[in-house]
This record gives sequence, C-alpha cells and structure tokens, in this order.
Amino acid sequence: MTAEALRALHVPGDPLILPNAWDADTARLVEEAGFPVVATSSVAVAAALGYPDGEAAPAGEMFAAAARIARAVSVPVTVDAESGYGLSGSEFAARLLDTGAVGCNYEDTDHPRGGLRPVDEQAARLAAVREAAGRDLVINARIDVFLGAADPRAVLPEAIERARAYLAAGADCVYPILLRDREVLGEFVRAVSPAAVNANGPVAELAGLGVARVSLGAGLWRATRGWLTQHLKTLR
Repeated sequence: MTAEALRALHVPGDPLILPNAWDADTARLVEEAGFPVVATSSVAVAAALGYPDGEAAPAGEMFAAAARIARAVSVPVTVDAESGYGLSGSEFAARLLDTGAVGCNYEDTDHPRGGLRPVDEQAARLAAVREAAGRDLVINARIDVFLGAADPRAVLPEAIERARAYLAAGADCVYPILLRDREVLGEFVRAVSPAAVNANGPVAELAGLGVARVSLGAGLWRATRGWLTQHLKTLR
C-alpha cells in the first residue's frame, strides 16, 4: 500500500486502529488479525533491542528494526521515529523510506536537551521532512504539551497553535498524546478540523469525538510483558 492509500484511511469519526508492534513476529500477528496497517512502538522496539526509550537506541538499529518489520508484512508500516534521532530532515526521510515504511510518528520533544522545541523550530523540521519525502510519507506530528500537564485546558491553546503550525508545515495528522480529558480533546479536534487527529483510548468513544486514528502505543507490549512476568513466576 502506498502512502496515499494510508493517508486515505485517516477518516474523522471512523478511525484507523493501530496495534503497535515491536518486531517482525508481532507485526505479522497484527497483519494476520486483519489490521490494514502495522505501527511500531518506539519504547517497545528499543526495549527489544536492549535500550531504554527516548532515543537511547542508535538510529541505525531502530531503522534496521523498522526494515525487518516492513519486510515481514504486506501491509503498510508506520514507524514511531521519536523526534528524528538528531538527523536532518532530508537524511531522516531518506533513511526512513529506505526501510520500506510509508509513515512515521514524529514528536516535538527535544530528547538531547529535554523539553519541547519552540513551535517555529519544530514546524521547520516537519517542513524539511515533508520537502524531502514528498507525498511518499504520512507524517503524524506528535504534540507533547499535555505530558505532565496538571490542567489540560491550560495548555490547550498552545496545543492548538502547535497543531495548526505542524499541519501548515505538511503534517498529515496531529497527535496530542496523553490528552485524556475527553471534553478538551473534543475542543482540540474541532479547532483543527477537518485535519486528522490521533488519540489513544476506547475506539467508539474517540470515534464519537471525530478522531481519525487510534494508537495503542506501548499498551500491547506492556500487557505482554505483564503476562510473561506473571507466567514466569508460576514456573518456579
């Protein structure tokens, strides 16, 4: 499937559901279950490679893992690429497309320095990726202002500002991660409409808010680890 076909699956009110995989085997399971797209989870992939999350894994290893996943399935793959591993827009786009992936999650946290990048800086980074990739990449721009926010409504204006700037820079979808307040999420969706919005939570509830994409993030990986941890205790 091409990036254009993946882009078309982002329908407000009828969201694309993305169970996030972390290796070729789990990616195959997602495809065999009938899902039309495989997404990766950065924390799960990094852990499988022996590293913590937050761009601690070498970029080459993360791209190699993405390539193995893309080769293992016949459906399109979208990669959680964190904040781009410090690569320029052109190098990031080239290396990601070389894996066979047609989409990415691209966050605005600055991992080396900590905190969020200024909105103009992040918009420029997104524009550089879009220019280099053309229409061959579906960009899900993550918005991290709600991470650790005590009052989601207080940071809503900044989230909307970032969303509009990222969409203008070429993002296909915006992802206000950890925005759990459904009333505030509904306001966010309406503020950026008709753009596609990614969220996490019960599918029917998010569909009713007009969300176009639902990510499970690290949920499946954590549940699998939890089951394995408990099962291992029964073997002693």
